[in-house]
Amino acid sequence: MKDVYALHNIVDDAHFPFDPAAYSRFKFGDGAAAEAFGAALAAGFIATYGNRLSENDQLVVLPSPYTSIPTASYHMTVAFMKVLNRYLCMNGFNPAESTKIHRFKTYSIDYGALDMESRKALIINDRYHLDKDFLLGKTLIFTDDIRITGSHELIIRNLLHRYELGNAAYFLYYAQLQNSNIHPNIENKLNYYSVHSLQSLEAVIHSPSFRFNTRVVKYILHAPFAEYEQLLMKQTPAFLQELADCCIGNNYYQMEEYRRNATFLFDHLQKIIPSWQSICKKENGPILSYQNSLLA
Repeated sequence: MKDVYALHNIVDDAHFPFDPAAYSRFKFGDGAAAEAFGAALAAGFIATYGNRLSENDQLVVLPSPYTSIPTASYHMTVAFMKVLNRYLCMNGFNPAESTKIHRFKTYSIDYGALDMESRKALIINDRYHLDKDFLLGKTLIFTDDIRITGSHELIIRNLLHRYELGNAAYFLYYAQLQNSNIHPNIENKLNYYSVHSLQSLEAVIHSPSFRFNTRVVKYILHAPFAEYEQLLMKQTPAFLQELADCCIGNNYYQMEEYRRNATFLFDHLQKIIPSWQSICKKENGPILSYQNSLLA
């Protein structure tokens, strides 16, 4: 049994059954929107499938694959699990477990702008890893925010087949495209519905609920340098350090598209935070410019 469930179905490219502005903010790190989407998805899943669950099931929730920086849907999944586990607890069931699908490749290209064939061509050489022993005999719940072509779902289904995991599984989405006449780049329209510039992004990153994710990190690092510098000078040291740590974690600083902005960020951190100076400091030697050491 492998069921697909979406809370919302997209059948019109001009009218959506959810708030597209909130969805756009969610994709760029709005934690409040992630909480709301995750709670709503859990409520829909419980209403639809709650009577299938039993005390003999051990559920495992797996958010969409990522490398080091979580995706926006990861934060939605955290909220989903909270609501699901409350339901399971109140009904005498074991709480759901969680684990990660490890992904070993990252891109600068904007996936949401691609058609189906381009998406398949992009991800066909991706490498993923699952903990087979941990998953054996358990009911799997794969979560993601949106299903457009089903390419990522197909990757996961093939992954389960490769690992010889015949587990019962659910593929859950906040929304899915249900009109083949609509181009897959409708995803891009939704992604940038309300956040489409660094200026419009500022309201999101200054929110108390802001959470870093892959999209917002790449968007900031790929911005025109003058706008990027202006944005960074407004941020707290804590924000800048987390941005830099994300950049390091996904190896973005090694990618040509992000190198200049990443280098500026690292150099700036060395100037304002002493602990960052040691990153490029040789023993008993002078502090090196990160830019010079990177591009040498």
